[in-house]
Formats: sequence, structure tokens, C-alpha cells
Amino acid sequence: MTTLLDPVATQEQRLPKKVGDAYHGVGRRKEAVARVYITEGTGQAKINGRPAAQHFAAFQNAPDYLNRHLMTPFYVTGTVGRYDVRARVRGGGPTGQLEAVRLGIARALVGVAPEFKKTLKDAGLLTRDARVVERKKYGRRKARKKEQYSKR
Repeated sequence: MTTLLDPVATQEQRLPKKVGDAYHGVGRRKEAVARVYITEGTGQAKINGRPAAQHFAAFQNAPDYLNRHLMTPFYVTGTVGRYDVRARVRGGGPTGQLEAVRLGIARALVGVAPEFKKTLKDAGLLTRDARVVERKKYGRRKARKKEQYSKR
């Protein structure tokens, strides 16, 4: 039996949790945090209670970009149209939220079928992108930009 203090957990304990009939995955990117639930269905995606295309109106001019990016885990695993996605996402902007939801979907898919883990990992979909905005430093205009040097 493993405890909270025991660093070794079994493979089963590391799998995403099943909540009712849905599989749950959490995704983060920049300041965005997404809680994603996937259930068997017809392939619909609802973000914060609205269709994905409506929630991500910033990508309105490129709907194929939105669909391709958001549904990448399903394309990689060959499960397009088999699962419905329901997500609650907070913080960040449209790009951070989109990528947070994508990571949450990938993690939830591992809970559905653990054999998807290698496929998703090889595609780089299970890796959390840790890059965040660098803070502004004192005496500078931005994080790294300095005042213009003047010799005279």
C-alpha cells in the first residue's frame, strides 16, 4: 500500500480519475487552467457551457486551426467523433486556454485507454508547456529591454 509520503505509486494510481461516466484530465498552459471531462458520444466539444467555436471566437477567421489544434489528441489516437468533451477553463488568453484544454483532453484519453499513452507522448501531447511570461525588472522598460544608451 502506498501512502501520500511514499513517492512510488502504481501505474493504476497514476491514471486520470473516472468521475461518474466521464474521464477527467487537467491541463495547464501559461495562466490558463482547464478541467476536462470526456464521455462517449458524438464528438461535440463544449467549453464553459458553449460550443468550442463560440468560446474561442478569437480563432473565428481560422476555424480549421481551432479544430485541428483542439482535436489533435483524437486525431492522433484515431478516436475522432467517439467522445464528447466538456471543459471548464479559467485564466489566461485564448491561446493558453486552447492549449490547456488540449492537454486536458490528452490526459483524459490516457484514462480511457492506457495504451494511448505512448502514442500521445510520442506526439508531444502529454508534455506540459512550462513557458510563462517573464516578469518585468526594475530599472528596465520591460523584462529585458533597457533604456537607450546615450553617449552625450
